Amino acid sequence: GQRASREPCKKTQAVTSYSNEGTQVTVEVHPKDTTPQLFKKLSFGKGPQRLSSLRGQDNKGFQRTKDPRPPGGEDLHAYPWDKSSLKSMPVDLQQFEKLDAYALKVNIKNSVEELVKALLKQARTDLEKVRAIWMWICHHIEYDVVGYHNKSQLSSKPIDVLQTGKSICEGYAGLFEKMCSIAGIQCMKLSGYSKGYGYKMGQTFTGDSDHAWNAVYLDGRWHLLDSTWGSGAVDDSFTKFTFRYNEFYFLTHPALFINNHFPDNSNWQLLKPTLTLKDFENNMLHNSNFYMLGLLTAHPETAVIQTVNGKASVSVDCRSATLFTFKLKGTDEHGLMTLKKHGMKLDIYPQKTGSHKLQIFAKPSKASEDVYNCVLEYVVECKSVDKAMRFPKDLHQPVGPSWFTERQGFLRPSHPSPIIHTNDGRCSVTFTLGKDISVLASLHCDNSSLTEDMTRRHIMQIHRGNQIELKIHLPHAGNFVLKIYAKKKSDPGNYDYIFNYLITCLNTEVKWPAFPQSYSKWVEDYEILEPLSGLLPANRNVQFKLKMHGIAKVLVQAENTYPLTQSRGYWEGTCNTSGCREVFVMVHENANHSFYSHVLKYEVETQ
Repeated sequence: GQRASREPCKKTQAVTSYSNEGTQVTVEVHPKDTTPQLFKKLSFGKGPQRLSSLRGQDNKGFQRTKDPRPPGGEDLHAYPWDKSSLKSMPVDLQQFEKLDAYALKVNIKNSVEELVKALLKQARTDLEKVRAIWMWICHHIEYDVVGYHNKSQLSSKPIDVLQTGKSICEGYAGLFEKMCSIAGIQCMKLSGYSKGYGYKMGQTFTGDSDHAWNAVYLDGRWHLLDSTWGSGAVDDSFTKFTFRYNEFYFLTHPALFINNHFPDNSNWQLLKPTLTLKDFENNMLHNSNFYMLGLLTAHPETAVIQTVNGKASVSVDCRSATLFTFKLKGTDEHGLMTLKKHGMKLDIYPQKTGSHKLQIFAKPSKASEDVYNCVLEYVVECKSVDKAMRFPKDLHQPVGPSWFTERQGFLRPSHPSPIIHTNDGRCSVTFTLGKDISVLASLHCDNSSLTEDMTRRHIMQIHRGNQIELKIHLPHAGNFVLKIYAKKKSDPGNYDYIFNYLITCLNTEVKWPAFPQSYSKWVEDYEILEPLSGLLPANRNVQFKLKMHGIAKVLVQAENTYPLTQSRGYWEGTCNTSGCREVFVMVHENANHSFYSHVLKYEVETQ
C-alpha cells in the first residue's frame, strides 16, 4: 500500500496527551494478494458464483452463509447525519454487559472454528453473535506495528492472526469475516482509504487503498464496523500499540463512518447521496471522541480555514453542557472562546501570518478529572494580522459569562458578551447573586505600572439585596481583564477563580483615579454616592454622601473634623481639604462608646 511506506510525518500528527485516539492505525491491502480483489468484484454483486466456493478448503464442514446481497436502497442512510444516533441500529449496551464479559474470558487460540463455537454459547440473536465476535477480536488481537513495517513476513490468514494474536487491518477484517461466516452471519471485507495514522489535514488520496474493515448483515440491512480501530491505537512514532477499546466503531452510523472511511466501492458508503472522494478529502475529520462526548456539528466543515481581516471563527454544537479549551500553535492566547448552552464559539486572531494548527479539546461538564480530549483539528491560514486584537496575557479561556458561571451563582449578567467596550473609561457590570456568595474582583493589564492591589481599587462593589454591581473606573486606555472570584461566605477558605471579561478602551484621554480605600468595618451593603474618586482636590470644600446603616455617628477627619448628618438613610455633609494629605471617614457604632472605627480613606492632591 502506498501510505504505509511513507515515513509518517510526526509534526502534523503531534497529537497531545489529551487525545484519546488521534493516532489511529491505518493499514493496506497487499497488491500481491489477489483474494481481496476477487472479493471486491463480488461486492458489486456481479456474477453467479457462490462466495463460499471461492474460499477453497477451509470452509468445509461448517454452515454456509447465503451469498451476500449487494447493498441496496433499504440499507441507505441520509447524509449529512441526522444527529439521531451514533449507531446504524438500536443497540442497548447494558444488555450486552454479560455477553461482553463472557466473550473477553474465552481463551481459544488453536482453531477459529472452536473459538466461534465457544463464543456462540452465550449468543442467541445474530446481533449477539456479531457482538461476541467483535468484543473478542477487539480485546485479543493487537496491531502488529513490526509487521506493518515488514509486510513480507506478515500473514493475514485468519488462523495465523488467531495464533499470533497480532495483525494489521487486513488480518482483523479477514478474521472478522471468517468468524461471521462460521457463525452463519453474512459479512463482507471492505477496503478503501482512511483518515487514520499518518493522515495530514487536507491531503489527497491516490493509489491503492490503505485500510480494511467489515460490513455485516443484521435485521435485513447492512451495517459497518472497524475492529482494527475498535481495538486501540498506536503512538506517534508508530512503534507501540495500546489496547484501548473504542465502542464508536461498532455498527457506526454510515453518515459518521464516512468521516474517516472511504470505501473503494461507493455503494458501501451506505449513504444517500454518496460522497465523492473530493468531499471526503475536504471534509473536516471528527475523531470518535467528538461524537462520544455528545458533540453534534462543527463549523466550518472544511479542515482548512482562511482568516478574513486577521480573524477566523469556529463553532461547535452539542447535546449537553460541555467544557472546551483550544490551542493555536500550542497556546490559547490568541483567541476568544465563549461557552454556549449547547456548544461554544471561538474567534481566533493569529498574531503571525502563515499556517497554524488549531486544536479544540472538550470534556463533559460532569467529568471529575481534568482531562480534555482532542475533538477537532483545523489548519488556520492567516494572510494578515489584526494587531488591535492582541489580548492581555492574563485573559483566561473561556471569556464572559455562560451556563458555567450561572452554576457558580452569577445570574442575569448585565453584559452577556465577553467584551465590554467603554469610551470614557467607566463601566458597570451587574449580576444577581446566588445565596451565600462573597465576591472578589481584580483588573489586569499588560505592561501596567499599577500593582494588583492598586488595580483592585479601580473596582468598587455595590450590593443591593441579592444584586451586585461592579463599578469600574480605568486608570488608562488599553485592554484590561476583569477577573471575578467567589467563595461561600460561610467558607473560611480562599476565593476560587470563576470567570473573566475583556474590557477595552481606546480613548487615550482616560485617566480615572482609584476609588477610596475601604477598611474591614466598611460593610458590604454600604454605598458611596460621593465623592467616588479616591483622590480629592486640595483646598476645597468637598460634599460627602454615604449610605450606611446601624451606626450612631459619622465623622470626616481632615485638618479639622466634620460630622455628617443623617437624613433618609444617607449621611451627608461637607469637609474642607486644606492643610491635609489624607481624609478619613470614621464611624461611631454605639453612642455609648467613645472610640471610632476607620471605614474609608481618601488621598488629597498635592499642591
